Parts: sequence; C-alpha cells; structure tokens
Amino acid sequence: MEASDGIGRRRFLQVSAMAGLGVALAPVWMSLEAAAVPAAPPARVKINLEINGRAVSRLIDARTTLLDLLREDLGLTGTKKGCDLGQCGACTVLLNGERINSCLTLACMHDGDKLQTIEGLASGDVLHPLQTAFVEYDGLQCGYCTPGQICSAVGMLQEFKRGSYSAVSDLNVPATLSDAEVQERMSGNLCRCGAYNNIVAAIQAASGLRGV
Repeated sequence: MEASDGIGRRRFLQVSAMAGLGVALAPVWMSLEAAAVPAAPPARVKINLEINGRAVSRLIDARTTLLDLLREDLGLTGTKKGCDLGQCGACTVLLNGERINSCLTLACMHDGDKLQTIEGLASGDVLHPLQTAFVEYDGLQCGYCTPGQICSAVGMLQEFKRGSYSAVSDLNVPATLSDAEVQERMSGNLCRCGAYNNIVAAIQAASGLRGV
C-alpha cells in the first residue's frame, strides 16, 4: 500500500527511524567533537595582599576562592571550611576591617586588600580579648566554628561601636549589647555544638559592655 505522497509505508518508517536516530545521537557527536578540542589552561593572575600584617604575593588560578587561598596556598588553616556555601560562618575573616565569608569570594577580587585571620588576632603570646573571653567563658566545644565566631565577633563589635543597628535594635534608645542584640548580630555564625549562651557571654565580657 502506498502513502498519499507516493512513498512506500516501509520506506517512510525507515526514513523516520533514521531521522530519530540522528537526533538521538546528536549530543554524542557533539560531545566527541568537544573532547577532541584541547581545553584551554585555566587563567592565572597575580595578586598582592596584606595578610595579618605581612605582604603576600601569589600567582594563582583565577577560580581560587579566598578561603582556598588561605588554607591550601598559605597554610593558614585556622580559617575553617564548613558548608562552603556561606551559610555557617566557619570561614569568617576580616577584610579591610569588615567581616566576610571567605568561601563566597574569589581571591583575585581582593588584590591590594588587607586581610586578618584568626592567626593574626593575637599579639605574640598575648591573646586577643575575645580569644581570652572564649576560653574563660567556655564559648566552645569541638572548636571547629570558633575561629569564625571570634573573627565575626571582632567585626561585629567594631560595627556596634560605629553605631550600627540590628534588626532587633530599638531606634529610640541607645543600643546595648543585650543577649538579643548579640544573638541577632552573630546569627550568621552557627555552632553545631550549641554553645550559644557561652558565646554570647564571652562577647559581652570582652566588649566591656554588659547587656540587660
């Protein structure tokens, strides 16, 4: 039996099957062609940073995060890799005095910047007041989040002293470092062990400002 256009039914099915096979195999041919082209080497850039008061110059892969630069290239492993998604705060460092999540930014974006990590807070054998307070008030358990907690607290206290407000601040009265204030301002730093009460107490003690 002939189709209305004069093409036999069997031939019509054969042509249709071949066309379908060609469409199905198209991604395979494309992937084979792509594999035959050698990949371009990753771009490398030179950056200069001041880290904990020391000048650092590196030639790095442009895709390197600031966190990986610190840990893998410079051996500053005090800064921890937790979620690697900017959700836990374990990688918090101070960039030009401001606290940031180092896992969320590329190192090459910070050429010429000043960086302070947990290793740079102490002065020789003299601990930073927040480090001392975390020990005295037992503001840690496993300790994995502690470097990020302390760096974040340093930045937070600087923000507080500059007069910044938080989501729980009463704009009609001077801000105090109450429990609620500290909890809100430190909400980006998670502690899996649940040492929050002691962390709040340590921050309040180190600041010299007791909340009410």
